Formats: sequence, structure tokens, C-alpha cells
Amino acid sequence: MEQEIKIGVSACVLGETVRFDGGHKSSRFVTKELGNHFRFVPVCPEVESGMPVPRPTIRLISDKERIALVETRDASKDHTDSMLAFSRRRIERLQNEDLCGYVVCAKSPTCGMERVKVYGSNSAEKSGIGLYTKELMTRMPWLPIEEDGRLNDPILKENFVTRVFCLHDFYHSMDGEPSAGKIVAFHSRYKLTLMAHHPASYKELGKLVAQVANYSIEEFYQLYRVGLMTAMANRASRKNNTNVLMHIQGYFKKALEKSEKAELCQVIDDYRLGVLPLLAPLTLLKHHMQRFPDEYLQSQKFLNPYPQELRLRYGL
Repeated sequence: MEQEIKIGVSACVLGETVRFDGGHKSSRFVTKELGNHFRFVPVCPEVESGMPVPRPTIRLISDKERIALVETRDASKDHTDSMLAFSRRRIERLQNEDLCGYVVCAKSPTCGMERVKVYGSNSAEKSGIGLYTKELMTRMPWLPIEEDGRLNDPILKENFVTRVFCLHDFYHSMDGEPSAGKIVAFHSRYKLTLMAHHPASYKELGKLVAQVANYSIEEFYQLYRVGLMTAMANRASRKNNTNVLMHIQGYFKKALEKSEKAELCQVIDDYRLGVLPLLAPLTLLKHHMQRFPDEYLQSQKFLNPYPQELRLRYGL
């Protein structure tokens, strides 16, 4: 049986009526498309920390010492300490869930990932992070986190889903018992993926893997996981993808006819120029791989990072 992939999701994004006004912010992409592949772990920090529905609106304010979470109409009603205490308890439980990603509600003073309004004495700056999500990012720095609204962007959407499947693959490969051999084997399968996402990190992780004997397995596991997911957070650029495609092309230089080589070069270059989507050269390369199988290439997750039915590479 295929191991389930768990992601945390702001409860309102799943359609639960937990917002301050009794409403929700249901995301069709999350509920309809991701729901076919992931098991959701819903969290509403405000309700779960004891706030009612409906409830007074809250916001972040900046004072001299800290960012505080207070009620909009009465700043003396301060929810900062209770929210932080809840966040630490809830995240401690989530750390035992093997979560592979998290979708948070944008602009929320508890869940927003970026550009959350923080009110000062004279103005509001879109510079904050929701209190709960900030704690989540601090305590689980390897976890792929994205906002519901940003998932409307095809590139951000594809990057998030790629990271989720990557982390799941990592956990699944460890099978509850990390070892140097398992991590080295995993790294081998993700070499082209890492080259596409962040070449510098690919080199740094390669150095780390080469020095595995210098670490305890627990230390190596933690260092590799953070390094891997930090690298994957960088979106694969057209330039980096082109370099990877050309690298793969090199495996067929002796097998293909002259006309086939020319066709493959042209398709890759058309992708580089933005004339064709990434799917075009990938489809042609997979066709040649069927004719001329290569064990190393067939192991590379770059070619199949997630189920095809998600159709995320059509617009890249």
C-alpha cells in the first residue's frame, strides 16, 4: 500500500467555517486537486487556542520589545502569549506526524507567511509573518510552506508540489531508520533535480555527502534534510532546466542519428527561448530513454517528480 502524504493546511482553506466572521477561504486547488494525493491535517490556530466563532478581529502590532497579537478594537486584549504557547504545543505534535508540506492562509495575523500587516503607532507595514507560521518556520525549517493565494501562480504551485513529493520521498526512503547508505542513494536520484533548482546547493550537498563518515547519522540526517529542502525552495529556472536537459542529452550522443540529435537540440533550444514548455523536451527525452534505456537516467526524479495527472509542467 502506498504510504500517505500528509500536509498541514489552514482549516479555513479547506472550507471549514472558522474565520472571524464565521466564513471560510476554501481553495479549489487544495481541496479538489491536492486532495486526491495528500491527506490533510487541518489547523486553525485561533479556534484551537480558544477563540470563538465569530470573534473580534485581531492584528499584529509592533512595540519596542516584540510583535504582539491583539484585538483590533481593544489593544489591551492581548492574545500573544496564549497564541505562542498554543503554537509550540501544536507544532510539537506536528513534528511527530512526518508532515511533508503546509498550506497557510495568506494575510492572516496568525497564519500568513509573508507581507502580513504589522501596525505601528502611525502606519501599517506589510512586513510581518503570522505568529503561528513564524513559529512553524522556526521549529521546522525544512518544511515546504506556501500560502493559498500564491498557489494560483503556476511556477510557485509546481515548486511547492515538487518539494512536498521530494520530502515524502526522502522520508519514505529512510523507512524510519536513516542510514548513510540510504541518504547517499537518495541523493544520487536527486542530482539532476538539485542541479535544476540550485546548482550551488547541489555542489554543497555533494560535499556533505562525501564527508558522511565525519558525522553521526542523526547529525548527518538533520544537516542533509535542511540542506535539501533549502535548495528545493529555490524555483528551477529556465536556464538551469536547460542545462539539465543538455546534460541528459549528452547520454544519447552515440545512440541517436544525426537528424534526431538536431531535432532534440532544436526542441531544447526552443524551450530555452520560451517557445515551448518544459514538457516538450522532457517528452522527447523520455521517448529516447525508452529506445535506449539508461539505469542512471531512469532513476532521476527530475524526469518524474510527481504524478503526471497533476499536469503542473504544462505551463512551465
